[in-house]
Amino acid sequence: MDDALMFEQLSLNTKTVNAWTLQEAVDGAARAGLGAIGPWRDRVEEVGLDRAAKIIGDAGLRVSTLCRGGFLTAIDDDGLDDNRRALDEAAALGAPELVMVMGGLPDRDLIGARARVEERLAQLVPYALERGVRIALEPLHPMFAADRAVISTLGQALAMAEPHPVEAVGVVVDTFHVWWDPDLQSLIRTAGERGRISSYQVCDWLVPMEADPLLSRGMMGDGVIDFGTIGRWVHDAGYRGDVEVEIFNAAVWATDGDQVIETMKQRYRDLVLPAPVG
Repeated sequence: MDDALMFEQLSLNTKTVNAWTLQEAVDGAARAGLGAIGPWRDRVEEVGLDRAAKIIGDAGLRVSTLCRGGFLTAIDDDGLDDNRRALDEAAALGAPELVMVMGGLPDRDLIGARARVEERLAQLVPYALERGVRIALEPLHPMFAADRAVISTLGQALAMAEPHPVEAVGVVVDTFHVWWDPDLQSLIRTAGERGRISSYQVCDWLVPMEADPLLSRGMMGDGVIDFGTIGRWVHDAGYRGDVEVEIFNAAVWATDGDQVIETMKQRYRDLVLPAPVG
């Protein structure tokens, strides 16, 4: 496959090159021949929304997703205003998907926290439809249920998405968070049949883990995840969107960004593409 086509669906999430500004990340992605970028809102905020849109547009890159919204579990703050702003930002950037991490526990009432997420998501759906941006629910590994995401499995995310129009709410398949699930193949198939796959994000699960589990995401091939199998399931489910690499790892962040991207491309070609995805 021609390199220009090989990497057209590869997207650089700005967290993977965390030391870079948005301009540097966009320039690096364009220099490497990638087709898309997945900015975090902090990078957008640093330069302003209009400037961010121009930087990305001038480089000829797509926006695969905007990260992130969510955190809808608080008792005293419904989070709706910030999420409406996030949807506005996604629309202005041309991002088809706003990735949402649902939030952790403000107390010991897990059932109540999940109920608040459902209620507040329903309030956001009309706004998302008006903006033409889909809310992409991201389940996080169960170890993050207390502090980051009361939605832990793809099955839970699909159940939460189901009452809403498919163009309004989808789900994220992030290998780091879902690789362990014994029902993953059937859940990915179901997500595809329902048209709910919003984003496919890849990075590896490192062994041993870092002291901070949040920073235990590794470059594909440095851990235990079988990207070929999961990627084949995602492809067979009908997903043809971007493949976004999002890595939280101090060693990766300390590495030269261009080197990170070159390694990312090689691992994508050798480990992810044979699935195939595209």
